[in-house]
Amino acid sequence: MGLGHPGILAIPGRKAGIGGSSEAVGLLACVAVSYIRDSMYADFRAKDRWSGEEIRCTYQALIVAIATRHADAVDIKFLANGQPVWIALPHPAWVEYNKRTGKILNDALAVEIAGHYLKWAIESGEGIGREMYTLTVEETLKHLDELAREAHALQAK
Repeated sequence: MGLGHPGILAIPGRKAGIGGSSEAVGLLACVAVSYIRDSMYADFRAKDRWSGEEIRCTYQALIVAIATRHADAVDIKFLANGQPVWIALPHPAWVEYNKRTGKILNDALAVEIAGHYLKWAIESGEGIGREMYTLTVEETLKHLDELAREAHALQAK
């Protein structure tokens, strides 16, 4: 799939692909084809709930965890103020997303989901001193839905 594929939000500089779980499918149908000017969560800042410190998070790597730690997940590495933080997204989320929408969840979108989750974890106080977060299928799809809503709000501006 490339940029401009019907029904997919595309992230410039990356291959296409953002959609949503069953809840966001209707939202995306309204949006049809939308574009995000810049990746929202590959390089972002978040304010730690407890310390008030601003944390800069930058995407660094995406690794299929089957090969590295024998897990049924994709591990996405960020640097949070220079410290490594891994977000593990379960492979079954890719299957469930496809079942619900008929679309494919790609690597660029996985980075956005992981970044969205990381920002939430920092700002909510859930991210104290952890180096790895493992999401469930439903958590993954929930953050995907929230991304779709944010993209829709950006399009409305």
